[in-house]
Amino acid sequence: MKNIDGLELSPKKSEYLKYIYERGCVVRTTDISEHFKLDPSTITKTIQDISTDLIEYTPYRGISLTPRGTEYAEFLIRRHRVLELMLSHYGLSGQEACDEAIKFEGYVSKDVVDKICHSLGHPSMGICGKIKHDKCCCCPEES
Repeated sequence: MKNIDGLELSPKKSEYLKYIYERGCVVRTTDISEHFKLDPSTITKTIQDISTDLIEYTPYRGISLTPRGTEYAEFLIRRHRVLELMLSHYGLSGQEACDEAIKFEGYVSKDVVDKICHSLGHPSMGICGKIKHDKCCCCPEES
């Protein structure tokens, strides 16, 4: 994914984007508020702050990802899985690695994730599931 550094969204907004992606359909703000145990008005305000090139939001109808939003969400999931896999190499159980990765993943840039992924040999499977690689990670850009 070009033109991102992985730090465009706050950690909470990133979690919302991953949730929408994982649901795979139009998601209502009440679905998000129930999942994260937050007031629906808080979710609505936060969703309205997310860039329109990432989501399509129609009040009273729901939220879906744009193609760019889907690509960005896939990166967010990849970042989580690479980081938790890295942590598991240092003796953390799968659940511990997942829990710890959630705490700091929002502060790790795409460049660093790509370097960690490379050092791990571009793994295809993480603790939470399959790791989907993008072209920028596994292949040098052509000039």
